[in-house]
Amino acid sequence: MSGFGADWLIVAPKERASVHKSANGREITMTNGLIRRVWRLDPDAATVAFDNLMTGASLIRGVKPEAELEVDGRSYEIGGLAGQEEWAYLRTEWLDRMKPIPSAFHYTRMESGATEQRFPWKRATYSGRQPWPPPGVSMTLHFEQDKLPGVGVAVHYEMYDGLPVISKWLTISNQSGQPIRLTRFVSEILAVVESESLVDNTAHWRKGPLQVDSDYSFLATRTGPEQNEIAHWEPDPNYTTQVNYTLQTPALLRCYPPLGPDAIIAPGTTFETFRIFELVHDSTDRERRGLAQRRMYRTLAPWSQENPILMHVRRAEPAAVKLAIDQCADVGFEMVIMTFGSGFDIEKEDPAYLAEIKALVDYGRSKGVALGGYSLLASRQISTEDDVVNPKPIFEHSPCLGSRWGTEYFRKLRKFIEATGLGVLEHDGSYPGDTCASTVHPGHHGLEDSQWTQWKTISDFYAWCRSRAVYLNVPDWYFLEGANKSGMGYRETNWSLPRERQIILARQNIYDGTWDKTPSMGWMFVPLVQYQGGGAAATLEPLREHLDYYERHLILNLTAGVQACYRGPRLYDSDETRAVVKRWVQFYKLHRAILESDIIHIRRPDGRDYDAILHVNPTLRERGLAVVHNPLDTAITRTIRLPLYYAGLTTTASIRINGGPARKVPISRDYGAELNVAIPAAGVTWLTIE
Repeated sequence: MSGFGADWLIVAPKERASVHKSANGREITMTNGLIRRVWRLDPDAATVAFDNLMTGASLIRGVKPEAELEVDGRSYEIGGLAGQEEWAYLRTEWLDRMKPIPSAFHYTRMESGATEQRFPWKRATYSGRQPWPPPGVSMTLHFEQDKLPGVGVAVHYEMYDGLPVISKWLTISNQSGQPIRLTRFVSEILAVVESESLVDNTAHWRKGPLQVDSDYSFLATRTGPEQNEIAHWEPDPNYTTQVNYTLQTPALLRCYPPLGPDAIIAPGTTFETFRIFELVHDSTDRERRGLAQRRMYRTLAPWSQENPILMHVRRAEPAAVKLAIDQCADVGFEMVIMTFGSGFDIEKEDPAYLAEIKALVDYGRSKGVALGGYSLLASRQISTEDDVVNPKPIFEHSPCLGSRWGTEYFRKLRKFIEATGLGVLEHDGSYPGDTCASTVHPGHHGLEDSQWTQWKTISDFYAWCRSRAVYLNVPDWYFLEGANKSGMGYRETNWSLPRERQIILARQNIYDGTWDKTPSMGWMFVPLVQYQGGGAAATLEPLREHLDYYERHLILNLTAGVQACYRGPRLYDSDETRAVVKRWVQFYKLHRAILESDIIHIRRPDGRDYDAILHVNPTLRERGLAVVHNPLDTAITRTIRLPLYYAGLTTTASIRINGGPARKVPISRDYGAELNVAIPAAGVTWLTIE
């Protein structure tokens, strides 16, 4: 892999993250060889450089405060330097002439060290070996303000080894002896270099190299500007020399919650903001940007790589659950979830019921199968007293997590999990971000703090689950808060369509969903029994009578490294069905490491010709595994070009077709390898690359 020495996505960089002061003590630098951020400490602390070392480009064009707070009705900057006259660029010699902002919190001291875990992660039998916390360095800058004695602000940073990401958050401590009210905060302010320079306005500005994700996230199955709750790209009123006629270039990044937090910080306590994670891209290429994002989530949310093979059993009676566990253990499945409509009730506190579920959990564990169940949180109506006071909730109805019902709900969930040892929670309709104007709910005091307190409730609960190795299926982007898996992205009513249409639609879902997600991050669905209609034409039961379509579902999911929710009473109904399921589970486990690696997108399913994906991992013996599907009713042969750059291969590749003998294939200067591949009618051909 000598030709890839500078590409962090292929060869791990040798340089580790570090923090060091300049010789004169006036500046401090945090770098890992991929990105670099520099702070001037005198006469006050402020970011004075943020550089993309992969491209050599500067990310900022000016000096802004480190943060902003509104405390007891008054706004304060945190650090920063004043006196910059030109905002299109920043020259180093200007810094010596810049002055502190008089009304700001001023820098007092700093410390540095190693990264720390955001919360404990207890690993399960299906967990990988990813390090936690991610290796790297941390740095904290401390600030105080004479007009608020006893109130301290700490600005925290982390940078990680081998990853162009820096994390940031604030803590506000109150040692004043009196409660203070934090109405709002802005945890990041950057005068960023514009991604494009337009005279006219546009509704769709080009994305720049800086991607900002956060653990303050809800109601989304992907990450992106439209789903981002906290990263606000705004015009910079200081930037008056830009070419945009109305000065509307979104060249100022400000990170703050959409509402609140309006938090009361009691004496002797500390308030912690959400965390942001700034990923610096080195390309505009969609695949490469997706690979960088997926690497970030593999590193910062390593539990999202836990990928057990799972079944949704549709009845929660002990006999039905034991049958599902027995069949799962027999064919190699690793998890059973008592699905929606099964009769499973996690809110039930009857001791006999708790004992019944504990016995089932213990039975599953004895067979090597984790057991859990489904619970609906949002999109349900509780009562006038407990529902959100909101004229337009995200769903038609939704309870407030700060209501008395909400408090009881989470108490019941914790009690149930502790009493039964439940290993899985499928948490549907998770907190969607609804605000609530109630002034009588015990968990919040009004509208302004309602979103913050509800998010804190759900994120604390997910962190608690992570510390107990409770696997979390959550159909929203809660990965950074502790969730393991979300939906890959599909329309539920499509599973009521005829079986033939489901197959191509499912392959499209996986192809599209894995631009942003690793294979393990998104679940798919297989309707063994009727789901949302469709009758006999849509379902797979009796399984032995529709074994061809059942096998296609198994193939398309397992060869993509994706786990589906196989929903029904059983996984097989005959020796022949059992053999098919077992064959593809064994295939998946044999190639598990490469199948759970990143996907390179070759050709999207269109129903008219072949479609293909390629798994790549330059650190494995199997550098790649390509899967080529034929949707047609006749066998075809196609010349397939395999893009092997991200497999770390340069000159030749050893390729096996369907596990056959290896053949050497030359790799072109653009890292492609071409070969003729025969794909059977309505079938699949797979290729391993070494």
